[in-house]
Amino acid sequence: MKTARIPATSQEFPIGKIVCLARNYAEHARELGNETPAAPVLFMKPASAVIGDGDTVRIPPYSQECHYEVELAVLIGRECRAVSAENAMECVAGYGTAIDMTLRDVQNSLKAKGLPWEIAKGFDTACPLSDFVPASAVPDPHNLHLRLSVNGALRQDGCSSDMINRVPRIIAHISAIFTLQPGDVILTGTPAGVGQVVAGDVMEADIEGVARLHIHIQ
Repeated sequence: MKTARIPATSQEFPIGKIVCLARNYAEHARELGNETPAAPVLFMKPASAVIGDGDTVRIPPYSQECHYEVELAVLIGRECRAVSAENAMECVAGYGTAIDMTLRDVQNSLKAKGLPWEIAKGFDTACPLSDFVPASAVPDPHNLHLRLSVNGALRQDGCSSDMINRVPRIIAHISAIFTLQPGDVILTGTPAGVGQVVAGDVMEADIEGVARLHIHIQ
C-alpha cells in the first residue's frame, strides 16, 4: 500500500484518492489552447500511480508523447464533507511536490473522440510524489516557487500565487462532490512550460520550502 509521510511529525497515511485539477493556471491553459474554466476541472489518479523520490517513470508503449507537470500537492489529514472555504484549511495535514505525468498524445486523441482520458493520467508511475512537510511549515501555500528541470535545463518556473482556484476553494469544491478522507491527496495544477520527456531523461522538480523530487524516465 502506498503511503504519504510527514517525516517531521512521524505521521503516515495510506494514500487514498488522488484528485487533480486541470487548467488551474491561466498560462498553462493558454499554452494547450484551452479556455480558462469558470469552475475547477477535476480528474483522478489511482494510488497505484504513485512513485517516490529517486524512482523511475516508465512510459507505456501505447504513447509516444509523455509530458511533465510540476504541481503543489495537498495532503488531507481529516475527513471533510461539504466543508466551507473558510474552514477548509483545517483539513490540510501537509504539502508536497508532485509531477503529474501525462500521455499528451493519448489524452488529445481521447478528448477528440469525447472519451474519458484517465489512461493518459493514471498509468503506473504517473504520479511522482515527495514526502510532505507539515501544513504549519508553509505559512502561505499561495506564495510558493515551483520549478522543474529536465537534464539540468529549466523548463517550468512559476508561482502558486498564479492559481486560478486557491486551496480553500479547491477543498470546498471537491468535498461538496465527495468526502475527502485522511490520506487523500490533491494536485493543484501546473504553471506554464510543460513539455515532453523521453527515455533516459532526468527530471528535477522543486517547490521552495516544501520538497524536491529527482525522477528518471524510462
